[in-house]
Amino acid sequence: MSRKPVHLAVYDTYADWETGHATAYLARAGYEIRTAGPSREPVTSVGGLRVQPACALDDVRPSESSLLILPGADLWDAGDDLAPFARKAREFLDAGVPVAAICGATAGLAREGLLDDREHTSAVSFYLAATGYAGGERYVDADAVTDRGLITAGPTEPVAFAREIFRLLGVYDGEVLDAWYRLFHDSDAQAYAVLEKAQASG
Repeated sequence: MSRKPVHLAVYDTYADWETGHATAYLARAGYEIRTAGPSREPVTSVGGLRVQPACALDDVRPSESSLLILPGADLWDAGDDLAPFARKAREFLDAGVPVAAICGATAGLAREGLLDDREHTSAVSFYLAATGYAGGERYVDADAVTDRGLITAGPTEPVAFAREIFRLLGVYDGEVLDAWYRLFHDSDAQAYAVLEKAQASG
């Protein structure tokens, strides 16, 4: 089955560790991962990895994507440099295409008004409250939250973030999704057998 690519936003200071579980297993499930930067100029992650974006943000179309992933970055809280990525998230959601934001990207979406009427989470509630957004009553103290096509998570929950992405896109479900999460979040060795059986039959 042909799938539209998943777009992974990349920008200077993006947090390497927050999206690796998601992108690796999406790729294994047959999704092309396309990196999208402010331009096609290389960017450098917080861990010092230099990445050449496959495309510029302006060239990303929701109709040509399965999902937009926004990782955290120091730049989310250092000015408006990443505001175009939050506006692109609005474009995706308005088109009915899902968005997944983690860590500082949740603050960017809060500033854009995208969390005002959706349940969401982040690092801590007062982190988002500092943006002055109007969605404080919809904050949920959870590892990751999905509401109407938008996934949010805090910086310590990359595995839960990936779990919600897999659930939303139908990559894994039920017992297999639970086993994947238990293996990578809890180091539950018994979960591996469930995944192995699913792969063998899939």
